[in-house]
Amino acid sequence: MGDGQEKQWEAAEQLALTLAEGGLQRMAARTLAVFLFTDQDSVTAGEIAERLEASAGAVSGAVKSLLSVGLIERLPAPGSRREHYRLHDDAWARLFTSQNAIFQAVLQAARTGIETTAEHDPAHRRLAQLRDFYEFLLGEIPALLERWHQKRSG
Repeated sequence: MGDGQEKQWEAAEQLALTLAEGGLQRMAARTLAVFLFTDQDSVTAGEIAERLEASAGAVSGAVKSLLSVGLIERLPAPGSRREHYRLHDDAWARLFTSQNAIFQAVLQAARTGIETTAEHDPAHRRLAQLRDFYEFLLGEIPALLERWHQKRSG
């Protein structure tokens, strides 16, 4: 690997570390870094495993995780026995949108907590703030994503 490629891979590993510190599973973060830094249109799980010096099982789990949140997509690969994947063109907006399920789950948990606490209880007040925040956030996401799409296309 040349010096430029080495520096690029160091940057990819740093990004993966930052993503992992932000809550993404470490292998999913490293796999995502491969998609971000590759010079290929698509990669196979085997290529990812080779790049990361990781087991096929670890990469498979990371790929499934990234597929499930819409960051990557599976591509048809006629004539190939291996699955090919690429970073989804609208990955970041898709990720933010997929988080709505998590937002909804937190919102429901807050509502359930509110029902189980007395109105004068400090926990009730804190849970109400949590509920109010997530209701506000969920209300703002559609307009935010619309502005993002307009900015991208404009």
